Amino acid sequence: MMALAFYLFAICVCVAGFMVVMSRNPVHSVLWLILAFFSAAGLFILQGAEFVALLLVVVYVGAVAVLFLFVVMMLDVDFAKLKGELARYLPLAIIISIVLIAQLGIVYSNWASSDQAEALRAAPIIESVQNTHGLGMILYDRYLLIFQLAGLVLLVAMIGAIVLTMRHRRDIKRQNVLEQMWRDPAKTMELKDVKPGQGL
Repeated sequence: MMALAFYLFAICVCVAGFMVVMSRNPVHSVLWLILAFFSAAGLFILQGAEFVALLLVVVYVGAVAVLFLFVVMMLDVDFAKLKGELARYLPLAIIISIVLIAQLGIVYSNWASSDQAEALRAAPIIESVQNTHGLGMILYDRYLLIFQLAGLVLLVAMIGAIVLTMRHRRDIKRQNVLEQMWRDPAKTMELKDVKPGQGL
């Protein structure tokens, strides 16, 4: 039963990933992406990593994929124009694909597996430690410096993206909080005595 479930989830991941790229409708691509995420979460559950599986579903399916879906559905994107621009670079993409496939063929033709490969790839399972507890011990004990440096890199990338995309335009009226707080109510509001039957 475990082998059947593994092959079922693996086939779903491969087919869904292929359909993400090949679908003509971008909404269908996002839906296939959600299916790929759910299938990958099933593979994680089969390996005993329930926390990573639920994290994949909550973060990627619940946030990223839904965000993609709303962006694709709400933006008026001319996909025919985009496909025309992609067709211009099709010969270059084919050349790069051939080079990558040749490199992968060269690598896998000389591939040799060690007798200890299975034992080295197996994750150490401790009966008395839960999945989340073990992941926390690894991240915040053994790889604490790398984890903090990765967060620092993401912070710098976020600040850089904000700085690069921020533009100060003079023709746009911006909010001045201090001016709003220090304004005089007597000068801000003016009362008009409108006579019946007359306008302003």
